[in-house]
Amino acid sequence: MSSLNGTSFNPVVSRRSIIAGIAGLGAAGVLAGCSNDEGASSAGSSSTGSATGAAFKIGGIGPTTGAAAIYGNAVKNGAQIAVDEINAAGGDIQFELNFQDDENDAERAVNAYNNLKDWGMQILMGTVTTTPCVAVSSETNTDNMFQITPSGSSTDVIGGQPDADGNVSTPRKENVFQMCFTDPNQGAASAQYISEQALGTKIAIIYNNSDTYSTGIYNSFKAEAGELGLEIVSETTFTDDSATDFSVQLNDAKNAGADLVFLPIYYTPISLILTQANQMGYAPKWFGVDGMDGLLTVEGFDTALAEGCMLLTPFVATAEDEATKDFVAKFEEIADETPNQFAADAYDCVYALKDALEQAGVAADADYSDICDALVEVFTSGDFSFTGLTTAGEAATWSETGEISKQPMGMVIQGGVYMPLDA
Repeated sequence: MSSLNGTSFNPVVSRRSIIAGIAGLGAAGVLAGCSNDEGASSAGSSSTGSATGAAFKIGGIGPTTGAAAIYGNAVKNGAQIAVDEINAAGGDIQFELNFQDDENDAERAVNAYNNLKDWGMQILMGTVTTTPCVAVSSETNTDNMFQITPSGSSTDVIGGQPDADGNVSTPRKENVFQMCFTDPNQGAASAQYISEQALGTKIAIIYNNSDTYSTGIYNSFKAEAGELGLEIVSETTFTDDSATDFSVQLNDAKNAGADLVFLPIYYTPISLILTQANQMGYAPKWFGVDGMDGLLTVEGFDTALAEGCMLLTPFVATAEDEATKDFVAKFEEIADETPNQFAADAYDCVYALKDALEQAGVAADADYSDICDALVEVFTSGDFSFTGLTTAGEAATWSETGEISKQPMGMVIQGGVYMPLDA
């Protein structure tokens, strides 16, 4: 059975063996500073945190315009809240944030990355969506720029992951880490949850076979479902170019007697699927992953159709702990909407960077490559853990492969809000 927390694999030969002890050198002020302080290109959307002293320059990349803008703007705003809080506290770690728009396009994301390098970026927090993140992570790996993504969940983002046959096609990108669950973990965890909670006896799957994110989750869900004895009675696909009419997929699921439909896809096609299922009188249980977050914001969508939809997520805005309530209040003040899990993951990214930089002892005027080496040492040391909004009150850790180990929560849409499924 697949592990919810992922499995650590032996990485490729590590740069870290060459630079052991670099964090201590940074603490002593030995690291040379060579950041470029030129302004960023006007292309894209930028926001800057006001630091009281020397600040680490964090770049962010994600869609702030276009169909996936809800994700990019959530990450941008969540990260900005964390930056502003840290800078206002006036500690030794200060940040400056510059966030660039990539319109969910890989080529634009690489251009944004180059713009941020011209600005003097020392750490990348992003990118937001998977396909651009795969492209940019190859660039950061070549440059040895530390990268932590709040939501780029494909294993191709971090590399070093074996396929079903145990083969590793993409070497480990030692500089790249994830705050989100990997796609395989989302798929396996969903199958486990459906099985443990006995949510369905006959399961249909509708996935996007033109999307790395969706196919990755589908493959791991199917494998885990087989191990658990879940009966999959319908498997249908679509592509980005055909994501308007789901009558074939829904009729296949209905005719097969599926009482639960698993949707490892984003919220926009989910809104169409729910609408069209309602029109044909088909009302199974619906179960999604983090791409479902945003469903209640789709313009023109009857949100009553989302009642009862379930998903796994690391964050729920209706939680009653003080940290979540404070974050939600601040987010609603600047964005006039409730934060989703992408906003919370971005917030946690910035605070995890703060904690790791403090532990590394690296200076804000250090070269980005030296900062990268120091942070990699900390994140993979085995002594570093992080507790934040998205860790369910438990300490999260990172494996040698860049995966995070933390616990998801089951959520259900009730009364137009996300509520804990196990409450």
